Amino acid sequence: MAIATLLPATTAFIQRAPRMLIGAEWVEAADGQTMPLHNPATGEQLCVVPRATVDDVDRAVLAARQAFDDSPWSRTRPRERQNLLWKLADLMQRDAELLAQLECLNNGKSAAVAQAMDVQLAIDFLRYMAGWATKIEGSSVEVSVPLMPDQQFHSFIRREAVGVVGAIVAWNFPLLLACWKLGPALATGCTVVLKPADETPLTALKLAELVQEAGYPDGVFNVVTGTGITAGAALTHNPRVDKLTFTGSTAVGKEIGKIAMDNMTRVTLELGGKSPTIVMADADLGSAAAGAASAIFFNQGQVCCAGSRLYVQRKHFDNVVADIAGIANAMKLGSGLDASVDMGPLISARQQERVWRYIEMGRDSGATLACGGERFGPGYFVKPTVIVDVDQQHSLVQEEIFGPVLVAIPFDDEADALRLANDSPYGLGASIWSNDLAAVHRMIPRIKSGSVWVNCHSALDPALPFGGYKMSGVGREMGYAAIEHYTELKSVLIKL
Repeated sequence: MAIATLLPATTAFIQRAPRMLIGAEWVEAADGQTMPLHNPATGEQLCVVPRATVDDVDRAVLAARQAFDDSPWSRTRPRERQNLLWKLADLMQRDAELLAQLECLNNGKSAAVAQAMDVQLAIDFLRYMAGWATKIEGSSVEVSVPLMPDQQFHSFIRREAVGVVGAIVAWNFPLLLACWKLGPALATGCTVVLKPADETPLTALKLAELVQEAGYPDGVFNVVTGTGITAGAALTHNPRVDKLTFTGSTAVGKEIGKIAMDNMTRVTLELGGKSPTIVMADADLGSAAAGAASAIFFNQGQVCCAGSRLYVQRKHFDNVVADIAGIANAMKLGSGLDASVDMGPLISARQQERVWRYIEMGRDSGATLACGGERFGPGYFVKPTVIVDVDQQHSLVQEEIFGPVLVAIPFDDEADALRLANDSPYGLGASIWSNDLAAVHRMIPRIKSGSVWVNCHSALDPALPFGGYKMSGVGREMGYAAIEHYTELKSVLIKL
């Protein structure tokens, strides 16, 4: 097993027990409480981080409020915001291997994949958003004002930063999700309080160091670590927060949305998914099988838009399922520090148990396991699993498992495929595998999801908005749509 040697900087970062950034200070929790972090590949404790109190969150929000209202940041020009984002991206590029190793240790994913994908996508996104800083525009409007027919007016619309942003991110892509929220916030002139997931704060804390090194004023970016039930809830309830942006489960997102309305806080919610992968009879079946396997087994299936429901035209169903099972059986599981590993562990013992319960539920209901269905340790491993002979209404099909578990169902024709694909409370992503462009273009408008990929799955680009229909969320990440979500419109009317 070719385990990569940790960088001295990685080891030093973990050993010094990282602290939270509030304003200009790196601090412990107000009451001194900490929480342990564990390596998912071994179950061993990595380090401890502060367990933030409500007071800690309030201080972080106040620091962000003061930075937005009163600091030089409030007068920073677009070009300066652009250049600071470029500097931050450059620093991340410099420390890409360190960031990837921290992501691997705290999340379980492959360090090599994290560096090539998670870290690089985050860098690319910040650079993309830097370009928007100088392109935020208002407009002039010719108005009539019928009640004042004899008067002349000048009218225009301004787009202004929304203010203090409370950002809460999930544990599956900790750094990338943080940057999805940080990029548009800093491009538009907002300030941020980031609450990373309980399990995965390491890259957020390193990101905070890089924000300081890039030269951002104190209080523009703050990081509080702790539990969702305390720190996350305090951030959600805080009336000084102008916008909340959350990535995570639908259940938690719905609660955040309800709380936000009490303060009329602006909100963006990127939530769960149960994305369909549709393989039509005319598809390149080899490519479709490989793509469907990647769609569900990448990042151990811990992807909000993972292709966790497979629908294959009946005549090819058995062959495609057999091909995917073959791919799954050949996958090597192990530590993400081993570059030869195809799949790492799940995030935690709790998540391993959750995924295992779904697999057992399938067995108990008479479903057939085409492959997988095993768990092992040390660490939190579940073998890639494909399940067939499942009814469309079964929990395996309707609920988000968030693990390497694929349910496969045959369909008869295009109408049947669309019915099955849309028969879900979620609508985050979907993929169609077909070479019949006429059929593809008929299907795309009828699929109820925020993204549709053709002959690929989960292919993301900074310019393309990402978000969901139905229970998969409200609002969009990435693209110009993100700029809209981090700004307010102000109408101005001047009587001449």
